Amino acid sequence: MKRKIIKELLAWKNNADAKQVDRLPVLIYGARQVGKTHSMVEFGETYYKNQVYINFERMQNIAGYFESDIAPKVIIPLLETVAGTKIIPGETLIIFDEIQACERALTSLKYFAEEAPEYHVIAAGSLLGVALNRGEYSFPVGKVKILTMFPMDMEEYLWALGEENLSGKIDTCYLNNQPMPTVLHEEMMNIYMHYLITGGMPAVVKDYSEKLSMSQSTGLQEDILNSYMADMTKYTTSGENMRIRGCYDSMPVQLSKENKKFQYKLVRKGATANLFGKSIEWLISAGIVLRCSKIESGMSPLEAHRDLSSFKLYMSDVGLYRTKAKLLPEEIILGNYDSNFKGAMAENYVAQSLTANKHAIYYWESNSQAEVDFVIQDAQGRVIPIEVKYNTNVRAKSLGVFMSRYKSPCAIRISAKNFGFENNIKSVPLYAAYQIR
Repeated sequence: MKRKIIKELLAWKNNADAKQVDRLPVLIYGARQVGKTHSMVEFGETYYKNQVYINFERMQNIAGYFESDIAPKVIIPLLETVAGTKIIPGETLIIFDEIQACERALTSLKYFAEEAPEYHVIAAGSLLGVALNRGEYSFPVGKVKILTMFPMDMEEYLWALGEENLSGKIDTCYLNNQPMPTVLHEEMMNIYMHYLITGGMPAVVKDYSEKLSMSQSTGLQEDILNSYMADMTKYTTSGENMRIRGCYDSMPVQLSKENKKFQYKLVRKGATANLFGKSIEWLISAGIVLRCSKIESGMSPLEAHRDLSSFKLYMSDVGLYRTKAKLLPEEIILGNYDSNFKGAMAENYVAQSLTANKHAIYYWESNSQAEVDFVIQDAQGRVIPIEVKYNTNVRAKSLGVFMSRYKSPCAIRISAKNFGFENNIKSVPLYAAYQIR
């Protein structure tokens, strides 16, 4: 299935070749099963004559090669022996997968950058953020190009379903604020509903695209959720594990409330930030949840106005969120479930879309009188408020309050309504949230 990260990797390869500059190794972050391994291998098969693939979790004996001298001139011959192939600069792609399982391999990336930039190296790790945050690893600061992978967004989802034409039509309508033809708009809203069920985890999307049935979606998502739970057990102490699971298990309850600010009391009676703060950081570092921070002012730069004590958490994939909340696919299709939860699903979907398109996400609240669901900064540094509605009822005063107070150049309203632009508010259908780049 076509993934956007391939374009980024190709730009990395071609740009370094054209300018003949030092090529930094690529390090890909991302939660388990978002498609890192598949994308790296596909990239190698498509754009290189051969590749050498090392998985440090499965091939633990290889880690021994990195225990002493990790200079490329020493490591390259050893890798050639293991792979049974010659590693040729510019023609062979070296892939280090699950690199968090070998600290010295991570450190070796620094020396590839400094001593052997002619070699093309890509590394990835599912729990790399967690491992690094534990302070056990010597991270090659400034010596790697960092990319982050997320679940498939709606555009990649459309590609997987063979709907490139619809994707192109959405591009045109978004750029020109031109309404989609009614029939296509309704078709896309149905696809959006299906996405809420399947989410963007590649294994689930692949199964659905091949069978055009969502009968296996929940089972596949439960397997992924169980793998996350297994990681919590494997990489933490028993006490840490209980606290992390407590925070994670509270997600459906946290987001079902009208006030979606993360509340420690919903994890456990008497819970505090001191007790559970590190657990939340673990979930964020593992790529399992997304943090949306509250800002006290809508002035640029937003990060300078962040309220460190208030935030919302969303799950990294809306399909996993649906399954964790035990919401049945037929309930999504028929729409017969709690309206607060409909809003939560839409918000989680938008948070996922914005994050996948490289936005830092914030929200704004004014003395509990007005709240804007998301606030972002665009490429020009302009502050843009975003309101999310799960249906076509878009009346709300909060967006106007924010725009008036902070002189916003424009705002975005994401809802079930068609494309349009009125009163400096850009109307974007839910299915097109990925267009906000």
